[in-house]
Amino acid sequence: MLKRYGMFGLLSSIAIAIDQWSKALAFESLRGRESIVLIPGVFELLYSENRGAAFGILQGKKFFFFLVGVFVIAVVLVFLARLPRERRFLPLYFSMILLASGAAGNLIDRAVRGFVVDFFYFSLIDFPIFNVADCYVVTAAGLIILLTGFFYKEEELAFLSKKEKA
Repeated sequence: MLKRYGMFGLLSSIAIAIDQWSKALAFESLRGRESIVLIPGVFELLYSENRGAAFGILQGKKFFFFLVGVFVIAVVLVFLARLPRERRFLPLYFSMILLASGAAGNLIDRAVRGFVVDFFYFSLIDFPIFNVADCYVVTAAGLIILLTGFFYKEEELAFLSKKEKA
């Protein structure tokens, strides 16, 4: 169990460090400046301070998002305790690392700055501005859906149920 959480902590720390580094870079390099167009009409780096959730909803609900972040991390830790220690479940394990890292990265922003730094902008489709932590969460969610829906068999996911067979 300790080895599992130790590796989880190490990999999550690396992912969170990458997220925080990218946000610090955006904060210092992009704040108060025009966007940096990387692919004209498609993709740019554009500084934004998000005080809400995805797509800017629930603006100013800092404490609520703090609680949500803590809850997500707690659920991931409980999930990891139940996850079978088989090689086959490594994709699900790494999905949990991404999910917790994304939640923690944005939670740190809210706690330290009072807002989340966003800076990736797909102007082609006018997609909401996002960051590395958001990429982690979306990637994790997609992987979890694909893995539980198409990769693992129902009986392999029995560990999720309280009615797990002995």
